[in-house]
Amino acid sequence: MLLKDKVALITGAGDGIGKAIAIAMAEAGAQVIAADIDMAAAQATADDASKYQVKSLALEKDVGDVSQIDAMIAETVAAFGRLDIIVNNAGVTRRAYIMDLTEEDWDRIHRVNAKGVFFCLQRAAQQMMEQGGGCIINIASIAGRGYAGTSNAAYAASKGAVIALTKTAAQQLGPHNINVNSVCPGVTMTPLGERNRVVRAKEQGVSVEQALENTIKPIPIGRANDPADIAALAVFLASPGARNITGQSYNVDGGLVPS
Repeated sequence: MLLKDKVALITGAGDGIGKAIAIAMAEAGAQVIAADIDMAAAQATADDASKYQVKSLALEKDVGDVSQIDAMIAETVAAFGRLDIIVNNAGVTRRAYIMDLTEEDWDRIHRVNAKGVFFCLQRAAQQMMEQGGGCIINIASIAGRGYAGTSNAAYAASKGAVIALTKTAAQQLGPHNINVNSVCPGVTMTPLGERNRVVRAKEQGVSVEQALENTIKPIPIGRANDPADIAALAVFLASPGARNITGQSYNVDGGLVPS
């Protein structure tokens, strides 16, 4: 029960990594708010979290809209009285060659992956400052460290922004007893990753199974992530054992990309 009685808000919690983090934090004793643009998916995650005998709440929110971020924080505090942990996980992408990316792609990706993360961090930090501290975890990606197999260049740029934001935010929020770290997943078995693999398979003229094998082959440890691998690190970073860790970005990628 590392997170007993803590209040944890996870964005993009409807499936994949976000859902795994929400469930792992509930299992560790945290009260969980599952936020997602898909209310049915958010509710399913909240229902699963409640099986661990913790209070949970589902919120339908688009983190690309600052007014919805404000409402998300306000509704969290109204329901739970505080906010101890936020995991900025919501993200979007699509598989595309750099010369095929459009202005619409750039704006859509950065609206959620960069702008959304920044304003979720800022608004959560305001609440945490008022209550004496907290923990912010940003889900970045090895794409932000130069991974050649990234879905696209705009996505890589957005995740690089998250890594840089994590460092600066940690410096400026540290005096308020707020820890800020990021997690950089590598190849991970999620619905979003599967959609990108279908496109990759068509590009390569191979089956989806072969495309996955081609993606996993360069990983030194020989396997892709399960979302639970990311969740385990998120729980640790939110726990008392990580109280003096801040401003760091950790790869979870089986050794694929050097830090």
